[in-house]
Amino acid sequence: MKITHRLRFAAAAFLLVAALLLPLLPASVAHAADTDEKLDAVLAIDVSNSMAESDRSKVANEAMKMFIDMTSVSGDKVGVLAYTDQIVREKALLTVKSAQDKQDLKDFVDQLARGAYTDIAVGVKESVKILEADMTPGHRPMIVLLADGNNSLNKGRTQAESDRELAAAVEEAKQKGIHIYTIGLNADGKLNKAVLDQISSETGGKTFVTDTADNLPQILSEIFASELRLKVVPLQSLTGSGSFQDVTVPIPNDNVLEANISIVSDQAVEVKLYDPSGQEMPVPGDDAIYTRSSSYSLVKLIKPAAGDWKLQVKGANRDKIDISLVFNYDIRVVMDPPAASRYKPGDPISVAAHLETGGAPITDEAILGAAKASLVATDSGTGKETLQPLALNGNKFTGSWKIPDSRRYEIKVRVEGPGFVRESEPVTVDAAAGTATAAPSAKPSAPTPVEPKKPFPWTTVLLSGLLALLVIAAAVLLFLRTKKANRGFFGQLVVEVRDENTGERLSPQYRKLNAFKGRIRLHQLLQLAPEFAETDKIYFEPGKGDTLVLFNRSGCRIEKSGRTVDAEKGLTLRKNDRIRISLQSVNKSIQLEYI
Repeated sequence: MKITHRLRFAAAAFLLVAALLLPLLPASVAHAADTDEKLDAVLAIDVSNSMAESDRSKVANEAMKMFIDMTSVSGDKVGVLAYTDQIVREKALLTVKSAQDKQDLKDFVDQLARGAYTDIAVGVKESVKILEADMTPGHRPMIVLLADGNNSLNKGRTQAESDRELAAAVEEAKQKGIHIYTIGLNADGKLNKAVLDQISSETGGKTFVTDTADNLPQILSEIFASELRLKVVPLQSLTGSGSFQDVTVPIPNDNVLEANISIVSDQAVEVKLYDPSGQEMPVPGDDAIYTRSSSYSLVKLIKPAAGDWKLQVKGANRDKIDISLVFNYDIRVVMDPPAASRYKPGDPISVAAHLETGGAPITDEAILGAAKASLVATDSGTGKETLQPLALNGNKFTGSWKIPDSRRYEIKVRVEGPGFVRESEPVTVDAAAGTATAAPSAKPSAPTPVEPKKPFPWTTVLLSGLLALLVIAAAVLLFLRTKKANRGFFGQLVVEVRDENTGERLSPQYRKLNAFKGRIRLHQLLQLAPEFAETDKIYFEPGKGDTLVLFNRSGCRIEKSGRTVDAEKGLTLRKNDRIRISLQSVNKSIQLEYI
């Protein structure tokens, strides 16, 4: 049996066992993932020369880095797009799994350079494509567009063409449920806010305007709060005195997954942190992640205990220090399905809903007592919303709503608590047709559990089988990795260097690849010339058949067929393919042709 067949067999067996084992896991394990909402976000920035005036202080770059820092410790996906009248640089959605992933994204932002023209349609269209290519079901797709709203089109492109393309991209985002938030940069007073307003309003996003980094915590907190249905908790502002000053950070309950404390100041600050018992917490530490940039600092508390935390901030004398707080909650609303199956105008519908955390009902009186719940009934034809307050009975919010007309309605329960807003999955009630239909995600009431009589230990057996398959799969993968390191190359690369200042091209160099095995770095093919040192992070590996796979871990821009491509995860080159690599440290480019 070939190695590839063995690997496929091991993978198939692993998936089969996992599929059999998953239904046997406790229900709380499956529910826990639903409560912590995740984002699929693209940060799109206009990097045309006009932005050098409308964003002199590079507020947009700071905004993108702060957004990255505010995302969850693990699970959110973030992509970055830089555009002018074409795509300048692009980074596909990256699943954040570590602090290094966030740092890689911020390093990518710091490497962005300016270009000549501007076409906002190009940026919006490509951002939508990035999301469409890799949206995760259950994640909330969104775009943060940082621009001045003005176009400066190249010859051959009309404003009418750009407008049509922008309208089509916005409509596509609307159909896909992608919210677009726009941040208008207005340092030169020439912002075209109308364009940004239209993009945001048509897709369910919001528009913000700024010319300073001072406003970023409030803007980004509002974006997070709007998209994840949270509330921004205002904290006090300070004037630096050269000494530590106390700020109270209230954590309302134990259901807070993360608390983002953003601190904006012109000069660097020092921070200390104390938990509700008065014990000092290390910053940075396992439970308090600390990140800094040129204009902000951010402290992220991981699963903080309920109570009043104390943040001590030491800033330079007379330096203005703004502080804000936004939570990420592990709370969801579950509404009971309608009791009846047929309805007509005038019929009352009894409503009951409860809060859950980790798949279990919340019984904490402090949380329930501070929350306000309403039934939200929306006329599907007119979009008109009606709110019906619900009362707290035990750990459930209950009430009744009378169907007014022979129309179709969508009903859901909205709960507003200290720092969060949550809504249940919607239920459709069609009074005109005389039926009530629950949305697919609505869950029926759990049946009364029955004590099993000495069940066969399937879980133990399946776990043992799963462990054995994992060992086999690991052995096969180790073998393949060893084999891969010894794989040889085929063909040649034609290397041509161009000086972008003078337009001068050096004579093409033909590099035979069959002398190499496993991996070749582009810097090797350039004879390790010092001026091309950044190409050491661009390398090639043998692909399937006679193909070549390029990996880009540098800040260089790679283009294929005139389009910027993201080669971080690999770009397959076939015979006669050509690519262009633009260097960052020197104004030169390298053209490669695989023959």
